[in-house]
Amino acid sequence: MLAFIACCCLLFVGCGSIPAPVSSRTPPPSQKINYHIVGQGDTLFAIAWRYELSVESLARANALSRPYNINIGQRLSLDMGRVRYASEKSTQRKALPVTTKKSRPPARAARAENRQPVVSKIKVYDLPKGQWHWQWPVKGVVSRHYDNNRTFKGLNVQSKPGRVVGAAAPGVVVYAGRGLRGYGQLLIIKHSETYLSAYAHNRRMYVSEGQRVKAGEKISEVGGDPENNGRLYFEIRKNGKPVDPIRLLPRL
Repeated sequence: MLAFIACCCLLFVGCGSIPAPVSSRTPPPSQKINYHIVGQGDTLFAIAWRYELSVESLARANALSRPYNINIGQRLSLDMGRVRYASEKSTQRKALPVTTKKSRPPARAARAENRQPVVSKIKVYDLPKGQWHWQWPVKGVVSRHYDNNRTFKGLNVQSKPGRVVGAAAPGVVVYAGRGLRGYGQLLIIKHSETYLSAYAHNRRMYVSEGQRVKAGEKISEVGGDPENNGRLYFEIRKNGKPVDPIRLLPRL
């Protein structure tokens, strides 16, 4: 009898050491980013693109009015669920401190006091009117497609390095630069209040921000990787969110 009781005790102790099933554990906290600090060269379009937001919704969340001025060091809320409660104070914050007179000679301190943060303004663009249609930006073979799970948000089009890239639709260039990591030389064109298109990894760009372009107009050249394999990364966004370009482009 004593032996039976001892066995039962050992059995209960063993069960108590078994870890809880994975499904019953509390998941780790979300890694969602709730704000962005404006840096040198940032524009509202670039920030909105990075976080898959529309410029209009980002502006509303931060109580920004046209021309959407932003300052270096300014903290921008990315919480679209609190648009009504965005603080206007955040739009007026300046991060570059003024140097006091004690730290520098009078002449240099005066110059420091007059220093202003670099301000980025969004121009009011005259967008295309009337109907328009999408067209392929470059001749080539699609080597990677948009993923419905959004692990890949556009198309990779294999093409010859240096081949001309055309605008996929009429619009206005709202971004031209390499300030967004992973895109190389990037162009973003605004076609309407709903649609944007992006052209990444360009070798050379022929247009600048604020320039109007026609459908098919030459905007850049296809870039190449270290092995001289040319490719263009092409993306379309609707209300700030990536969509499958194949559903909008004509059949090849």
